Amino acid sequence: MIRFNNDYNRGAHPAVLEALARSNADSFPGYGVDPVCERAADEIKKHLDCPDAAVHFLVGGTQVNLTAIAAALRPYQSVICPVSGHIHAHETGGVEHGGHKILTLEPTEGRISAAQIARLGEDYETSPIREHITQPKLVYISFPTETGTVYSLRELTDIRAVCDRYGMYLFVDGARMGYGLAAQGGDVTLRDMARLADMFTIGGTKCGALFGEALVITAPALKPDFRSFIKQNGGMLAKGWLLGLQFDALFKDGLYFDICRQAVEKAMTLRAAFSARGLPLQPSPTNQQFVVLTHEQIEALEGKYTFEPDHAVDGGRMCVRFCTSWATTDQEIAALAADIAALP
Repeated sequence: MIRFNNDYNRGAHPAVLEALARSNADSFPGYGVDPVCERAADEIKKHLDCPDAAVHFLVGGTQVNLTAIAAALRPYQSVICPVSGHIHAHETGGVEHGGHKILTLEPTEGRISAAQIARLGEDYETSPIREHITQPKLVYISFPTETGTVYSLRELTDIRAVCDRYGMYLFVDGARMGYGLAAQGGDVTLRDMARLADMFTIGGTKCGALFGEALVITAPALKPDFRSFIKQNGGMLAKGWLLGLQFDALFKDGLYFDICRQAVEKAMTLRAAFSARGLPLQPSPTNQQFVVLTHEQIEALEGKYTFEPDHAVDGGRMCVRFCTSWATTDQEIAALAADIAALP
């Protein structure tokens, strides 16, 4: 079975495994306070143009999202998020469990707009009963979005301006950051992220690491005592150097960007194959491709490939997701492209 159902179905890039194996007999301080994590943070900061950024390494996406939000908000404050956002749709009410309300907005192609956020900010500012409602304090968006689209630099700049106007933080979930930066036609860089977001993550789990996410904090108010929030939320790995080793290997010599770009190129090959067969596709310039198939076409493919159903479509059809990753091979792409061309 060839897996296209997600981008974390294989172990790690060989360079990551080699780095772990080379250091296996070495001894390090615990809890991420070690030369390896420091070196990895420095490698990341080379791409940020933000030498004062704080970089922390945590194990997983949900863990880092909940920790970052807990650190940013007071108990009466809430989070603005697309309905499709990961913290709302895929994290079992984790933000709410932490005591914060999520204010959802309906996205367009996965993205919410500065105008939508401004309306919520203005509603709160002009409310005669502010002490009876939550204060929207943090905007959560994903890059790329859950539907594989990306925000443009103009869109992010406009959202930043609205956050500044209403005193909100901007937090960007970058679990698939590498694929978003490699998006066909995209114009956003890590330097832009560091300039526009108060916090953002750089995903490793889905982008070549065994596990791990890097959280970058640029807002001065969020940096003090953040490690205390990591510990309190169960996110402080005793063998923290294992995270640093992986990110050092991925960011040294630009490997992270290379393997994510290759994954997006493979996704574009699949997109072209679906398009040539005349199958409807959702907009997505990244490694996630959403295509509408009949049940007969799904049955023709699912004996050989694993992919993920997304939602039902009129006419008894289904929109399904195919994901490429750093580990997807040319042979797998060629096989699937040939089978797409032969679909009934």
